[in-house]
Amino acid sequence: MSASKPREVFIQGLTKEGRTFRPSDWAERLAGAMSCFRPGGVKGGIGAYIGYSPYCVPRVINGVKCVIVNERLRDIEPMAWDFVMNFARDNGLQVTEACLLPEGPGEGRGAA
Repeated sequence: MSASKPREVFIQGLTKEGRTFRPSDWAERLAGAMSCFRPGGVKGGIGAYIGYSPYCVPRVINGVKCVIVNERLRDIEPMAWDFVMNFARDNGLQVTEACLLPEGPGEGRGAA
């Protein structure tokens, strides 16, 4: 049995009709709601910091706001996965699977 790489799902800030989704900070809000789902769980105290989960991050790709959701989120917390997928469905957002290219020096993250 071979272990396949978890897929990443891109929730795009475009409706199925091609309109830009509002509010403009929707991606940051959605990723912020998922910020506690991270490797090792939530850390409190002096070492805690504000940041996004590596399993659900906001990005701008080709001028379109997106949230990139790693399938590992489903393994960690199925209800969190369902939440983000239902958010996309309920708001009629475009959802695609794609692979991310690793970041090079001085480059942003991009999809292929």
